[in-house]
Amino acid sequence: MREIGIRQVREGNEAITVTYRGRPVARIVPVSEIDRSRAATSAVWAEMDELAEEVAGRWPSGLSAAEAVEEERREL
Repeated sequence: MREIGIRQVREGNEAITVTYRGRPVARIVPVSEIDRSRAATSAVWAEMDELAEEVAGRWPSGLSAAEAVEEERREL
């Protein structure tokens, strides 16, 4: 088994998987990887917010989501 240390995370931009009895229990990742992940997550949430606004703008007045689902089920 190859041992990898914090230096490889810092200098080699590698991630470390910590295991207990052969099962992964944690990961040590470079901060740059976390920053990329946060940026990607923020982009997804921004897209979801835009989609929610678009749906809200087209949603029929006085119709609840439960009623819309019930109506669609009847049509099937």
